[in-house]
Amino acid sequence: MTRLPDFRLETHFSRWEFTARHHLTASDAQTMTTAELLALAGPEDREAWDTLALGYTETFGDPGLRRAVAGMYERVGEDDVICFGGAQEGLNLAMQVLLEPGDHAVVLTPNYQSAETVPLSLCEVTGVALDPERDWALDLDAVEAALRPNTRVLSVNFPNNPTGTVIDAADFVRLAELCDERGIRLFSDEVYRGLERDPARALPQAADLSERALSLNVTSKSLGLPGLPGLRIGWIACRDQELRSRLERAKHYTTICNSAPSEVLARIAITARDRILARNRAIIAGNLPLFDAFFAEFADLFEWRAPDGGCVAFPRYLGPDGVEEFCTALVEQAGVLLLPAGIFRSELTPTPVDRFRIGVGRRDPGPGLAAFADWLRKR
Repeated sequence: MTRLPDFRLETHFSRWEFTARHHLTASDAQTMTTAELLALAGPEDREAWDTLALGYTETFGDPGLRRAVAGMYERVGEDDVICFGGAQEGLNLAMQVLLEPGDHAVVLTPNYQSAETVPLSLCEVTGVALDPERDWALDLDAVEAALRPNTRVLSVNFPNNPTGTVIDAADFVRLAELCDERGIRLFSDEVYRGLERDPARALPQAADLSERALSLNVTSKSLGLPGLPGLRIGWIACRDQELRSRLERAKHYTTICNSAPSEVLARIAITARDRILARNRAIIAGNLPLFDAFFAEFADLFEWRAPDGGCVAFPRYLGPDGVEEFCTALVEQAGVLLLPAGIFRSELTPTPVDRFRIGVGRRDPGPGLAAFADWLRKR
C-alpha cells in the first residue's frame, strides 16, 4: 500500500469553507436543525431518542437503522446492510477488502478524489472518462475495453460528483451485467440518489441488480444531514454475506461502531426520507432559475448546464485568465467560494481544466450570486 496523497478538496475547504462569505460550491442539500428532524420522528423513534443509552452500538449498525435503510431497496434486507461513520469510511474499507496487489480496478472520472486514490494505493487502476463534449456521456465500449482478467472492481458514481450527470438506466443495468459476467464487483456510489430533476431518471440501485454489487450511500448529501450532532452515518448495502462479514472485520480497525445518537437521528431521517427529499428537490427546482439567469447574463464567460441529478454542477469557464486564477481571485476579492477544475484532476485520465464546481442545493443562493455578479461587472 502506498502513501495516500493530500485530499485536495478537503485541503482547499480547510482554507476557505468557513471563512468565505458565500459558499457557492456546497456538495450537500439544505440541512435542518435537530428540532426540525425530531419533529419528523414517529412515536417509536422518538421514544428511542428520548430513552437512548449512550453506550457502544453494534458494529454492523443499529438494527432499527438497518431496517430503515433496507426499506430504501427492493431486494435488500436488514442483514444486507452495514453502517459506517460516513460514506468515506465505507468507500475506504470496501476498497481495502476488495483489492490487493496484483488486482486491477476500473474507475470512472471525474470523481470524488478518494474513489481513485484509495484503489491506486492498493493496485493498478484504469480510468474511463465521462465525455464533457457529449453532456458527460459514458462510453460502455470504453468501460468494457478497460476490463481485464484480473479486474476486481468497477467503481461508478451517479448522479455524478462533480458533473451532476445521470446515465440511462439501461446503461447502468448493462454495467451490472458486465460485472456479473466477469466476476467483478460493481461498487456504486449513490449518495446523490433521490435528487434527480426528473424522478423517472433515478437509476436502479446496484445492490438490487446484483448479489455481488455494493451500493454506497450516506445521510450527508441528498438528505442534507452531514453535521447534526455527530450525524455522520453512511452505509453499504450488499447481498453477499461473506463480503459483509469482511467489511465488519475491517471496521474493527477504524470506528468499530457508530455514535448511538447519530444512528437514531439517521433512522428518523431515513424513515422520513420521502418528505426530506421532496423538500430538497423543491429547493433545487426553485434555485435553478436563479442560476440559469446568472449564467445567461454572463454567457460570454461561462457554459452552463444544469445537473441531471444531485446538487452540484460543473460549468465551463471561458475567460482568458484560466479557471484556477479566476476562482482564487473570486474568493479572495469577493468572498465567493467555488471549486476549480484542479481539485478534480485525475491521475487516470485527462480531465477538463476549464471547469468549476458550483452547488445548487442550499436555500437562498441569491446573495452569493449577487456578490459573484457584482464582482464580474467590476472586473
